[in-house]
Amino acid sequence: MYPKKVANDTAKVLQSYLTYQAVRTIIEQLSETNPSLALWLSEYSSRNRVQDGEAYLQGLMQENKELMLRVLTVRAHLAESILELLPSMVMAQIEQSNTDHRRQLLERLTRTAEPTSPSPSSTSGEDSAPPESERRDVPD
Repeated sequence: MYPKKVANDTAKVLQSYLTYQAVRTIIEQLSETNPSLALWLSEYSSRNRVQDGEAYLQGLMQENKELMLRVLTVRAHLAESILELLPSMVMAQIEQSNTDHRRQLLERLTRTAEPTSPSPSSTSGEDSAPPESERRDVPD
């Protein structure tokens, strides 16, 4: 395992996710103050993938520099707001999730199969012989 690479990849994903959240926040704000610009940003975002936040911002810079700067500001504010809480929240959620999955696995592994008793129809078939107590010795 390469912890630095995992951390770097995680940081990139988080950065892109914060870009996405900043865009959503700005669209909500603009829908109240400037609905036409909110619609434009919403349509722009549907045409351009926010999953790669940096590429999205490069494209937005070509289209609307003011909105790009606003996204940068909101994204930085979101990062400041959550990054302090994030490590402990992620660890707590992972521990809880792992505990739940282990419990479910243990329950599944330790679940005993209920003994199956023969159903009445399976004992009255033509091929089955009657029980010893029901047999009668009939002379041939």
